[in-house]
This record gives sequence, C-alpha cells and structure tokens, in this order.
Amino acid sequence: MNSPPQLTNWVSQNGDPCGESWLGVTCSGSRVTTIKLSGMRLNGTLGYNMNQLTALVQLDMSNNNLGGSDIPYNLPPNLESLNLASNNFTGTVPYSISQMVAFKNLNLGHNQLSNINDMFNQLTNLTTLDLSQNNFSGNLPQSFDSLTSLKALYLQNNEFSGTIDVLAELPLTDLNVENNQFTGWVPDKLKGINNLQTSGNSFNNGPAPPPPPSPSSSYTPPPSPASQQAPVPSTNGNNSPAEDAGKGKHSKLGGGAVAGIVICLLVVGALVAFLVIKRKSWRLSRGQDPEQNEPLSPLASGLKQMKSIKSIKIVSTIGKEELQKTVSMSLKPPTKIDLHKSFDESDTSSKSITRKVSLTSITIPVYTVADLQVATGSFNPDSLVGEGSFGRVYRAKFSDQKVRALKKINFSAFSSHPSDVFIELVANISSLNHPNLAELAGYCSEHGQCLLVYEFYQNGSLHDFLHMKDEHSKPLSWNNRVKIALGSARALEYLHETCSPSMVHKNFKSSNILLDSELNPHLSDSGFTDLIPNQEFQESDENSGYRAPEVSMSGQYSLKSDVYSFGVVMLELLTGRKPFDRTRPRPEQSLVRWATPQLHDIDALDQMVDPALQGLYPSKSLSRFADAIALCVQPEPEFRPPMSEVVQSLVRLVQRAGLARAHEGHPRRHGESGGDYEF
Repeated sequence: MNSPPQLTNWVSQNGDPCGESWLGVTCSGSRVTTIKLSGMRLNGTLGYNMNQLTALVQLDMSNNNLGGSDIPYNLPPNLESLNLASNNFTGTVPYSISQMVAFKNLNLGHNQLSNINDMFNQLTNLTTLDLSQNNFSGNLPQSFDSLTSLKALYLQNNEFSGTIDVLAELPLTDLNVENNQFTGWVPDKLKGINNLQTSGNSFNNGPAPPPPPSPSSSYTPPPSPASQQAPVPSTNGNNSPAEDAGKGKHSKLGGGAVAGIVICLLVVGALVAFLVIKRKSWRLSRGQDPEQNEPLSPLASGLKQMKSIKSIKIVSTIGKEELQKTVSMSLKPPTKIDLHKSFDESDTSSKSITRKVSLTSITIPVYTVADLQVATGSFNPDSLVGEGSFGRVYRAKFSDQKVRALKKINFSAFSSHPSDVFIELVANISSLNHPNLAELAGYCSEHGQCLLVYEFYQNGSLHDFLHMKDEHSKPLSWNNRVKIALGSARALEYLHETCSPSMVHKNFKSSNILLDSELNPHLSDSGFTDLIPNQEFQESDENSGYRAPEVSMSGQYSLKSDVYSFGVVMLELLTGRKPFDRTRPRPEQSLVRWATPQLHDIDALDQMVDPALQGLYPSKSLSRFADAIALCVQPEPEFRPPMSEVVQSLVRLVQRAGLARAHEGHPRRHGESGGDYEF
C-alpha cells in the first residue's frame, strides 16, 4: 500500500503488528484477528501473501483508493467478514472465495469488477452479500440457491440480465436489484420482503403464469388397454382403481398413486407366485400333478394377466401442451453400450457398428499408407523431427508441396483393438476447434497403421526455442513470451471450460507448445489421454518437473494439475531454465522449488530473468507475470485459479501493452532512466 504515513506505527520490515499496536489491527495474543482501515485514503493494492494471516476473521479496507487490478487470489482463508467496498478493484471475483466456508459478510460493492463465476455452493453461512455498483453482466449464478442463510442481497446498478427466480427460496429480508436488465416476473415469495427494490428493470407487471404441476398434481388418466383386458379383482369385492379406469370411470390419481398401484401389483404378484410354488411343492410331495385339472384362482389369474402389462402412461396437461411420461416395467435391465468395450474378435458386427458411428463425425481427409510413405520418403530417418509420449513425428511433404507433421502412433498405447480406439481418437481430436490448438489435417488407418497428419509449425516447439540454443538462434522478446503464455492459456481454457465434458490435457509442457511463423502457440497432444487411460508417460526429469504434487502422490490428474503445469511453463518463459536440470547445483535443480520463494521479491526477480532478454523487459509487467505464476504453482490444488482467471490476468497485462507497442522499436533496458514502458 505504498507505506502511507497515516498508518501510524506500521513498519514495512521486521515489525510486530500485535506488540507495536499498529493502527487498525486487533490481535489475539500474537495472532492478527482483525484489520480495519476504512477511509484511510490508501492506494496501491493488497499483498499476495495475505493467506498467511490464518487467524484473520475480519478485513475492512473499504472507502480507499486500492485496486487498479484484481482482488488478490490469496485471501486469508478463515475470513468471516470481508469489506472491499468503494475501491478501484477490477477483473474477476477471485475463485478462492468459493472455499471460504466461514464467510458471513462479503461486500465488494462500488468497484469495477466485471465477472463472477458460479462459486457460491459452499457459502452456506453467508448472511450479507453486496455486489452493487460494479460491471457484472449475464445471468445470476445458479449457485446463489445454495446461500441458505442469506438475509441481505444488494445487486443494484449492474448489468445483470435474465430472471431472478434463483433467489425465490432464499430467506431474504433485504433485496435490491434496481437498475439492471432483469426480465420475467418477480417471484411471489420475494414480493413479501419488507425491503424489496426492483425498479429500473424490465420485469413483467402482469400476473405470473402458473408453475407447471408437480408429479403429484392431479390429472385424469386415459383408459389403459392393459387394464381393460386384465382387471385385477379386489379382495373386498370392490373395483380397483385400475379396473375403474378400464371401465371408463375416470378418477383423479397422482403420480404417487400410480406408483403405488404398480408396487401393489408387484407385491401381490410376488405373494401369489410364492403361494403357487408352495402349493406345487405340496402337491408334488403327495404325488399329484399340480397342473392337472387345476383351475386358476382369481389372484393367480390376475398375476397371469399382469404379465401383459407393458407400461402405464401418465398424461398431464399444461395449457395446450401434453407431457407424456411412460413408466415401463421389465424384468431385464436395458443393454448398456460401452464405447470402450473390447469386443471379441469374432463379433465383427459390433466392431463395424462402433467404427461406423465414429466415422460419421469425422470430416478431415483420409490418407493411405502409400501417400504417407511417399511424403516421408518411406519414413526416412532424415524426416524424423522428434518423438513424443505417443509416438514419432515426421516431416512430410505432399504432392501439393504443402509440408505437414505426421505423428505415427505407437501401438503399445492401446490395450486392445487399436483401430477401433484410434478412430474414436480421431473423431475426438477433429472435433476440437481453437486457434491455439494444433490443427489435425488428416489421418490414416489401414494395414495396421495409425497415423495423424497435423499442420506443420515451422518454428518447432517452445522447448527447443528456449533450451536448444545455437549461434543461429534468436531469443524470444518479452512481448513474444507474454503472447505465447496467453495463447497457451487460452488453449487450456478452451479444453477446461468450453469443451463438454471438460478435457484434462495431462501432458502440458513446453515441448507440446508449437510455434508458427509469427510465434503464435499451438498446443499439441490435446484429446489423447482421455481415450488412453492406461498410458504411462515416459518417466523423465523433464516430465517430472511439470507434474503437480498431487499427481506425483496419487497419480490422479485434474484441471488444477494442468494449471500447475501451465505455471511451470510460465516459469520457463520467465527464467529460460528447464523445469528440472541436473546440471545445476542441487538447490536449483527443481525450477519450481528454486523460483517460487523469489517471485514476490523484486530484486530477486530481476536476478531470475532469462539473461537472453538482456534486461529488455518492463519491471511492472515482470511483476504481474510473476504474480500469475505464483498462483498457478500453489502446492494445494484448491488454491490454484481456474484457467479463465489466468487468461483474464494475462489479457489485462497485454492490454497495458499500448505504450510497449508504441516504443517497441526503441525498447528500454530494465532500470534505464525515463521510466518503464508498461506491459
């Protein structure tokens, strides 16, 4: 906060906030429990190590000039009250708030925040939430319905849209949604709130349409053919509901009643079956034929007729639309289709069906083995450009003079029937569509060969660009490093948050980031690991350097393990070092262990920067870049941000590059007079 003089007794180094009675700080013993610095005209931003204040339960920094950037992700983990109102914070509400289950009061009003994730599922203790006077837009988060203790909610003066139905069941006593873009009706349950303010929206003032009937609502069932043909006699001589329906005597039955009938029939049937079996057993024991001249009892007859019942149809009417629900009774479970099932070799019909279904979604060109042999000189070793986790990669030149990369998939990657799995793999990869993913241009699956044809990226991999330097190599500029980080982050964001279901890459590293002629990044090997669950990645120093701690311990990959790997790649871009390097002194061999403690020390940070940059970088941009790295390589996965937040932080960093682009022809060295250009 730039050491303002109004913070009496505060010292920047080696101070004791509890022993020295710092202004606005309350302690319990030697632990800080409360910080209240409202209206102190403070500027700057909050620190990124506030998560170390584990005893802090109340933080009030309202009515200052803090911000100009994101709210820090590393907030004190046990906060019960956070007030950052009336500052200048921008960007996204940090996702780490979703883990703060002790929250009772959260006030982020009167800032410039613009995005909020669906992050409220665990905040069941929250009683007051103020998001007013920001730039939020879109529908309300569905997880608002989990705020079961919420009494006061302030959303006024934003750009929220959609309905407010998600708030209907909350125990609110104060609700302000003024001056948004809400539509629809105000739920009746909210109209009884004493302090309700809804003006400045487009709510419908007419009567709200009736809600759709619940499954237990009344309806008039149509005559059931089964019940017409097979009335089940009642033991007391009266007609059963099913018999009444068969005779056209319409009665109002709920879904529960119909379910009860079904259950009763099944119970009666089971009882009758038991009695019949016992009777047969008794007659056999006496030497009699149980089937000979034996009339059916009424209950047994009913059981026999019940076998013809196929379904019970329930029809409910909503306006002019009919919703028909069919409850089917069957003794056989439905057949489960497993796309990954290993079919028997003799079951050619099943195999052909799987292949046909997968092929329908593939629109990329199909190559023959002969085509690819010609393009690679029969897979000449001179065409070999590398070998990855899934096979060798060749440079292929086709008859149209286009150069592409050919990945020859290793058969050992597939446990059985490689051609079937390979076709599914091709369908999966070809469905991905993002400018920062390596583009699949074709495939070949014949004569037992499995090959993928990709666009060729002439600048090779980021790993080679950073670590395989020779006298002809040209170092990456700082702007290009940031551009590569942003493009790679967008690729992961697409896999994590756009693909449905989300796709974990599992093998994110600099050697899988390919650079085109303009140094735009393209992530390769996307879509592989979800279809090859038993693939064992090569155990190497390089791979271990990217692996998140929880993966090393349990072998379980997740979206957050990808985030960790992304942070390691950012460290490579920052330092020019490999993720694990045995040639360095032992304390420096692991890049994450060596670099992480220094990311928030500006002097140490300057010493860490890749010497190839020769000091040509802006210190503010460097510091922001380091802040993003620190979040991504957190040892606990729950404290790593989602990739959408990482992307936004890098976007803001790039947006500040206007001056950098203006001065790109005359870059200043770090520390040179005249100030930094800001990136």
